[in-house]
Amino acid sequence: MIDYQLRQREYLLQISRAMTSRLDLPSVLRLILENAAEMLQGQAGLIALRQEDDSLRIVASYGLPPDILHLFTPLLTDIPVHAEREYLIRWTIPNLQMKLSLVVPAIGLSLRQVVALPLIMENTLIGVIYIFRSRGGAFSTNDRQVLASFADQAAIAVHNARLYQQLAHEKHRLDAIIQNSADGVMILDPQCRIQVFNRALEEMTGWSAEEALGQPCSRVLDLKDRQGKDVCETECPLSQPEPEECLYVEGDIEHPDGSVVTVGITYSPLHDREGRLVSIIANVRDITRFREAEEMKSTFVSVISHELKSPVSIIKGYADTLRREDAQWDKETLMQGLAVIAEESDRLNRLIDNLLDTSRLQASAFKLELSYLQVDKLAAKVMDEFRTQSSEHMFTLDFPPDLPAVEGDVERLRQVLTNLLSNAIKYSPRGGLIQTGGWADDDWIYVYVADEGIGIPRSEQEHIFERFYRAESPLTRRTEGAGLGLYLCKEVIEAHGGKIWVQSEPGKGAKFIFKLPRG
Repeated sequence: MIDYQLRQREYLLQISRAMTSRLDLPSVLRLILENAAEMLQGQAGLIALRQEDDSLRIVASYGLPPDILHLFTPLLTDIPVHAEREYLIRWTIPNLQMKLSLVVPAIGLSLRQVVALPLIMENTLIGVIYIFRSRGGAFSTNDRQVLASFADQAAIAVHNARLYQQLAHEKHRLDAIIQNSADGVMILDPQCRIQVFNRALEEMTGWSAEEALGQPCSRVLDLKDRQGKDVCETECPLSQPEPEECLYVEGDIEHPDGSVVTVGITYSPLHDREGRLVSIIANVRDITRFREAEEMKSTFVSVISHELKSPVSIIKGYADTLRREDAQWDKETLMQGLAVIAEESDRLNRLIDNLLDTSRLQASAFKLELSYLQVDKLAAKVMDEFRTQSSEHMFTLDFPPDLPAVEGDVERLRQVLTNLLSNAIKYSPRGGLIQTGGWADDDWIYVYVADEGIGIPRSEQEHIFERFYRAESPLTRRTEGAGLGLYLCKEVIEAHGGKIWVQSEPGKGAKFIFKLPRG
């Protein structure tokens, strides 16, 4: 009897070691069946686990060919899966021995006796263990007590395996959330070394996760404030934080290629029950567009307030002068004053139209009214309107006689040509030739406006089509304009499926070219 108990203890100890060293639940359950069968002098065994739909499914076996396991289904019926623990402990499967006798002819094995006990964890049935004998007598009460020990071990193994699977699932889900977050997520240890680094941060910083892990935060997030100072040196994130205190900092990440990403970072400390800092969770948000929007708003207010005030002031000044009751103006002076009022009114109207078009673009309400047109004839009409505005410039056309028609919005393309010719005049203060021409190939109609003015530095050519951007030069600062004309030209041409660009050298004029698909 003592030897029997020692063997049982040894088997249970062996199973306990297996449970702590193995994550493979089927192999642990098979070991439990093997040891239980040997202790009970059985030749085969099964363990069936409860599924989400409350059915039982065989997950481990001993001494049975895998291809016959489905034939044991009758033994898995009449099991009270929702019974109380006290009932389950005393419970037996009704007519279990008779069910076995019905199964034996189908499986072709001489199994004569069966004992089954529930696997119970936290007052819940999670499965059933079966041991079979092909020889010997019926299982005794003592055999059931021995099997109960193995059933408890199996229940613990299943419970632990499911907890591990649940933990692995939650970790996988958390990893997926972190990795696919639109914001950068970074987890630091108490020494501010990086432990987790997601894809969004890889894009923001240019560091791969493999390179960043283990590195100090300050090295990877080399943040600069607006004055160019290192943010991590001036504001060490959570160096002495109070529990549940967060820190928010903003700075610029400068890439080797010269590009800059502006980020806002919220550092949140995580403490243990004793208040010790365990880790720091950093949420990194790309606020480049918000910063650009703020700067754009400031620029908009500054530029528009100046550009609107200038023609309004001139109009009011001339109107007040002409309406003075104490003055008698001759006809020539009166006509000159009215001409200035009309010119400034036109300028104000153009500015308002540009602002409205910009607003429509932002609201995606910019629509084209398409028809077929001769762009060379349209250019000739627009140029005739400008000939009367400047006696210092010479205007010429350079189109082939057989230029094909294009499908486009007449008024929008007129707006493009007007803006380009207006710029050519403004930025050619010494006069010179202004030429509008074009040509065609198999796919495109090309149109250009060229001048002999101050030109555009190469470094600024890629920016001149941006909203409110104006090239830096003394003449630009003295010339009226809100920096919307070329932006609208670009949007109109691209809305037609075309493209616009510039060729220029400082002091040698500029040539703006756009192309439209052939009709």
